[in-house]
Amino acid sequence: MPNLAFLLCVALAAAWPMFRGGPELQGVAGGGLPDALELRWTFQAGKPVMSSAAIAGGRVFVGCDDGNLHVIAADSGKQLWTFKTGDSIESSPLVLDGVVYVGSNDGTLYALDAEKGTLKWSYKTDGKITGGPNWFRGPDGTAARILVGSHDFKVHCVDAATGKSVWAFETSNYVNGTPAVAGGMVVFGGCDGILHAIDAGTGNELAAVEAGAYIPGSPAVADEQAFVAHYGGEILCIDLKSSRIVWRSKRPNAQFFSSPAVTGQFVIIGGRDKRIYCFDRATGKLCWTSATEGDVDSSPAVCGDKVVFGSRDGKLRMVRLDTGKPVWSYEIGKELTASPAVADGLVVIGSADGAVYAFGAKKKS
Repeated sequence: MPNLAFLLCVALAAAWPMFRGGPELQGVAGGGLPDALELRWTFQAGKPVMSSAAIAGGRVFVGCDDGNLHVIAADSGKQLWTFKTGDSIESSPLVLDGVVYVGSNDGTLYALDAEKGTLKWSYKTDGKITGGPNWFRGPDGTAARILVGSHDFKVHCVDAATGKSVWAFETSNYVNGTPAVAGGMVVFGGCDGILHAIDAGTGNELAAVEAGAYIPGSPAVADEQAFVAHYGGEILCIDLKSSRIVWRSKRPNAQFFSSPAVTGQFVIIGGRDKRIYCFDRATGKLCWTSATEGDVDSSPAVCGDKVVFGSRDGKLRMVRLDTGKPVWSYEIGKELTASPAVADGLVVIGSADGAVYAFGAKKKS
């Protein structure tokens, strides 16, 4: 009988099907990365790429400011199909059960056949959608539900098969990021400065914790704790059962727009003070920082003993997870605000120069 833990590790290493890699938004990829990468291919999208890619089924799915969802062969960088929406796409795609879901700044969530790109359904909100969709299974354990935040102040839950509304939860301001899902809860923040935890099945609020300033990014959830950062330069660890703030760490001038990555020991996040930070997950104590030459809105991805992230200085960087020591970098030249996707040894990121870049281990001669 196959080892289920081994099969799970293989599946995680082979795909990055949504923003931050999975529903808990932990930003951790399976497998590992070598100390040096090489450019495998570039894809010219034509306009800035702020969307963070998804990688699934040998394909890269990524949105663009030209309003298109571009689908690219992961091994060659060849375009397979595109789908045009009514405005730019900042949202990161979600690939689930042969369907790709993506939001657009036209305020619509689209469901497309992942193989052919044909439209299955669309769901209209009353504001632009900048965050990526997430998902969970419904009460019967089989029917999938899709979650998405909108600038109409709401998080929407829709049936994955039909696009019909299941529930909508209204806040008092924009919801920019991706909601996290864990333990039957949907966890998210927004411009109201509150971390909300709501029941995934009903949409009823379970907890609301004042963060201290507005939350541009997405939380990560691990072991019934949420890790979230805000514009005021703080990152917080919140116990979701008690709504208690376990710790908070303030970094002057950081203004966190990045979303945190969470491992068993560390919490890693980029700041608008040209640094990436690593905190002890249990205590919030600062473990290390690594300086860049530009603000870090890109959300870091952890793979093995490495952390990969972009910066507004135009560089893709890789540092050691335990020390923050620089390992490798690549000069793209234009702003990198998108977050890297990591799967099967491939690192994919879009740039303000209108291109998507894919990096992998150096091929043997």
